[in-house]
Amino acid sequence: MPLPKPIKDYSLADATTTVGELRQQLRRYAQAYYTQDAPLVEDSVYDDQYRQLQELEQAFPQLVTADSPTQQVGGTVLAGFTKVSHQLPMLSMGDVFSLDELASFDSRMQKAIQQTTTYNVELKIDGLAISLRYEAGKLVLGSTRGDGSIGEDVTANLRTVASIPQTLAVPIDLEVRGECYMPKASFEKLNRERDNNGEAVFANPRNAAAGSLRQLNSRVTKERQLDTFIYTIVNADRYGVTTQAEALKQLQEWGFHVNPESMVATDLQQIDDYIQRYQAQRDELPYGIDGVVLKINQLSLQAELGNTVKVPRWEIAYKFPPEEAHTIVRDIEWTVGRTGVVTPTAVMDPVSLAGTTVARATLHNVDLLREKDVRLGDTVLIHKAGDIIPEVSQVVLGKRPLTSQPYEVPTTCPSCGSKLIHLADEVALRCVNPMCPAQVKEGLIHFASRDAMDITGLGPKVVTQLYDRHLVKDVADLYKLTATDLADLDKFKEKSINNLLNAIANSKQNSAERLLFGLGVRNVGAKAARLLLAAFGNLENLMMASAEEITAIKTIGPTIGDSLTTYFANAQVQELIQELRAVGVNFDYLGSTTTVKDNFFKDKTIVLTGKLAHYTRSELSQQLTDLGAHIVGSVSKKTDYLIVGEDAGSKLTKARQLAIPVLAETELDQYLDEVK
Repeated sequence: MPLPKPIKDYSLADATTTVGELRQQLRRYAQAYYTQDAPLVEDSVYDDQYRQLQELEQAFPQLVTADSPTQQVGGTVLAGFTKVSHQLPMLSMGDVFSLDELASFDSRMQKAIQQTTTYNVELKIDGLAISLRYEAGKLVLGSTRGDGSIGEDVTANLRTVASIPQTLAVPIDLEVRGECYMPKASFEKLNRERDNNGEAVFANPRNAAAGSLRQLNSRVTKERQLDTFIYTIVNADRYGVTTQAEALKQLQEWGFHVNPESMVATDLQQIDDYIQRYQAQRDELPYGIDGVVLKINQLSLQAELGNTVKVPRWEIAYKFPPEEAHTIVRDIEWTVGRTGVVTPTAVMDPVSLAGTTVARATLHNVDLLREKDVRLGDTVLIHKAGDIIPEVSQVVLGKRPLTSQPYEVPTTCPSCGSKLIHLADEVALRCVNPMCPAQVKEGLIHFASRDAMDITGLGPKVVTQLYDRHLVKDVADLYKLTATDLADLDKFKEKSINNLLNAIANSKQNSAERLLFGLGVRNVGAKAARLLLAAFGNLENLMMASAEEITAIKTIGPTIGDSLTTYFANAQVQELIQELRAVGVNFDYLGSTTTVKDNFFKDKTIVLTGKLAHYTRSELSQQLTDLGAHIVGSVSKKTDYLIVGEDAGSKLTKARQLAIPVLAETELDQYLDEVK
């Protein structure tokens, strides 16, 4: 989007005012994007305003200052992380948005080096830039880019990323750089879990990756299933590497993940073909890309060309145009989740986008709705965030109806009418009425889900009928249903009635961690529920525990401790627990280690790695847990045994470094046979 008037029409005073406004806006966007991992606008909006600022600064160079966004790289270092000084700055990249601009870049390069050159062309991965340092072949430091000169020490978190080798095959000193990203499948899984837990979802995979890598708890990072592509060897000439193509090959030989889609191009036609191919295929890739990167292939020429204060002169990023479509907003619906979070969704005229028909798009939260100023009747541009989630990019102000009025955000719950609150530490609106119909229905659906009480046949449609016909008001009422009650439901005959009643009856015998997870206590997932019940033995003991006693359990933090004590202190919750006890629901942890006989695995901390011939990972974890073992995800000094299968990787290397005993599958079988 161009400036509102031609550059030649700007006076110095006009330019000064506009430059100030653009810088303030871009700093706000950058703070949200880089530091808070919660973007306020799409990349294309930021890019447009950034280019406007560049144009004005080029026309009025006296306005350029060191603190301008055009002169700075990335964001700031978050509190809680140790600062890391980059021995060689981690710079940003210049952007172009058209083939003509790409041709101009090529002309500049040919003129600067006075010879024909080749380019290594790579996909621009939508992730977070990282640096990895090795000493004698061992990973000693992992950091973020930060502001280009100072980054954040995230070594502990990067050690949990499976694709990063902890020890190289050769004992060399080395620094490499690349991108840490979240695969699309991991992104969808994470947002689904966060939505189920009543947490704000991430806007796109890039911000999800950044938020996951900049965690103070490495266990959280590990659970997010991040991945990497490494593409730079710092001081590559020390290792006999002379081109970028050779660098990628060498990185792969050292054991790093390298994106396989790169190529060496000798002319612009080859580059254009590459761009068109991957722009068409981007939706099919398992990771997000937002463009293509051109790098002069010869490293000696890269060194000769050098850098500006912000970007290397020898590389450029061609940014894909956002795949967007125009449509009209007809309504904004507000849905209430299981934990009371109220989320706005734009309901629009159906439109084709990235191969699918889209009629609804997320607006995420109130702050974003206000930032974009979406109104009923507005024509909007929509796109798929991370090529996955339809969302509104921006309002087309030129098509806004003259009668348009700002959208009034609701102050009461659309389901129960209770007053909505905006907690200080959240961007979401929340309904805090525990008897809110929408929350009760979502809670019933969650209670019956596979990882909770696993009541087959009790899906959303059945739950809605049961609630709307006043047959259930909470989860305890499920256990009071009769065949006569179910006979009134749509499409319920004798077989359906018997199947559902049997499923409900069978769920009474579940181990108590399923019940705890099914109750939907905020921040308490299935894994935490199992740890809690294994430690306390039954639900009653857990209800009487203090926050300090709860957080004394390994891997259970104060957030969960506070959530549980607050939840069980609620009088309505205590009444519900009494009802569940009265209808015969089991409150005991059936796999409790207190009843396990002494055996080789009891009270041992065990890590699993590699592919096992006769067990799946989940089956073996369950079997060993039932024998009293503590299954954890990473090797440490506290690990008693590492069980290895084929293709064991960095965990085996670390176990050997720490002299942790290793069990092959044959030895595992022998110990399990002794237990039997």
